[in-house]
Amino acid sequence: MSNVRILGIDPGLRLTGFGVIEKVGEKITYISSGTIKTASGKKNKVEGEDDREELPARLKIILDGLFEVIDTYQPNQVAIEKVFVNINPQSTLLLGQARGAAISAAVIRNLSVAEYTALQVKQAVVGNGHAQKEQVQEMVKRLLNLPATPKPDSADALACAICHAHGGQGLGKLATAGYRVRGGRLV
Repeated sequence: MSNVRILGIDPGLRLTGFGVIEKVGEKITYISSGTIKTASGKKNKVEGEDDREELPARLKIILDGLFEVIDTYQPNQVAIEKVFVNINPQSTLLLGQARGAAISAAVIRNLSVAEYTALQVKQAVVGNGHAQKEQVQEMVKRLLNLPATPKPDSADALACAICHAHGGQGLGKLATAGYRVRGGRLV
């Protein structure tokens, strides 16, 4: 049996969650989790205004924080949540840049990166792709035998790692294997 250490990442411009698990055979074990905080603590006068001004500094904090996590826990693989399109396009673009910094940290350290939608992660962990955050937190706690419920960003990152551990990179391919997309729909 080979050990696989997986770093799950829940990207965010203010809080980037991370979770590290280890898979030995079919057993998964909790290693560590937390958040990388980039928020200055001051309130925005206009939503997104300070984000644009501080964007390069925030992206560097994410990059450096993930380098530290990778160097400390030595994962073999990385699983990251895909960005969903938000109502606010500016927020979506900013989140995409945080995600890009997270992916960059992994590939600079020569780690393979698997991407999962929130629907895939929730389906793999809770059994329901439309589960609430609290349900994800509770299932992560149970699956990893944690003494306390993890905070939302950490729980989402751990859930992403668990999703990868259960289905590997084939999970995303399973849903569309043997199908073609025509007119925006699977046929």
